[in-house]
Amino acid sequence: MSTPFEKPQIISHVQRSLNYTVFDSKWIPCSAKFVCLGNYARGTGVMQIYEVEHGEVKLLKEIEKAKPIKCGTFGASSLQQRHIATGDFDGNLNIWNLEVPDVSVYSVKAHKEIVNSIDGVGGLGIGDGAPEIVTGSRDGTVKVWDPRQKDSPVANMEPGEGEAKRDCWTVAFGHAFNDQDRCVCAGYDNGDIKLFDLRNMSLRWETNIKNGVCHVEFDRKDINMNKLVATSLEGKFHVFDMRTQHPTKGFDSVSEKAHKSTIWQVRHLPQNRDIFMTAGGAGNLHLWKYEYPAQRSKKDSDEVDMGVAGTVNLLQNVTLSTQPIASLDWSPDKQGLCVCSSFDQSVRVLIVTKLNRV
Repeated sequence: MSTPFEKPQIISHVQRSLNYTVFDSKWIPCSAKFVCLGNYARGTGVMQIYEVEHGEVKLLKEIEKAKPIKCGTFGASSLQQRHIATGDFDGNLNIWNLEVPDVSVYSVKAHKEIVNSIDGVGGLGIGDGAPEIVTGSRDGTVKVWDPRQKDSPVANMEPGEGEAKRDCWTVAFGHAFNDQDRCVCAGYDNGDIKLFDLRNMSLRWETNIKNGVCHVEFDRKDINMNKLVATSLEGKFHVFDMRTQHPTKGFDSVSEKAHKSTIWQVRHLPQNRDIFMTAGGAGNLHLWKYEYPAQRSKKDSDEVDMGVAGTVNLLQNVTLSTQPIASLDWSPDKQGLCVCSSFDQSVRVLIVTKLNRV
């Protein structure tokens, strides 16, 4: 008989109240530090760097910026530099050296409206090929940037002539398992999910999950596409098996309703791609494990391969706040350590135990 103590526990290790609205929080790789991004009530942006030390978080730096900062990623930076790329409310993409964060080392007016989402690949030793950053915006476009190339994107996915532009809420890299292959997945406010193949510059697959897509993430960026999780308004998320694409049915998926409120984020555990955490609009976190089916593909009536989705099991859940948890980031270096921020203007460092036993 299993006891409750054998399950992973989600422990709030330390909590810090902030004097601004925080939109994103990210661990700085190879350190016990994290960065918080957001905006002051006076309408300016803020970037703070904290260090976890002896059960407390210590503020190391605070930098005010002209525009509120919505999102950030270290994904396109080397482990030596650890530069963070950010998207702001004015459509700017900036890259900052956190040692001297007063002036950006790269800056471009990426979009006409707010940058809702950002992701990076090719840095941190994750993903083959060039370092690239992808941004998704309210202006309906998804753009890929090479930080070594100024001013113009290397790819621009926008609605065609006469097509309605949809608010792009989330973007993610995947399939970067060699120098040539790379995909971007984008989710939109009307429930559309689009998979762009950057090698062939084509739309590889699209579907609609009937509800605004809040967040998408591949279980790993640097492998042959394996799984994709998409979260939505009203508490539902979908796990797509990305190994087998059927010509007409696309990728098979399993969906789960976590709760009634929006699922703002999903993050896969860096040390185990089958475990992921979802962050909810009612201030809750849910820890899940994906179980593969006995066979991941089968033949349809025409002898064409189609995927078979597995099942999702809830390992643990906890309510931390009365407000939405808008960002969540696992430490890449220490299993079970994560940082999350919520709209109650606070940031929390959490420890999730027993992850090696599930």
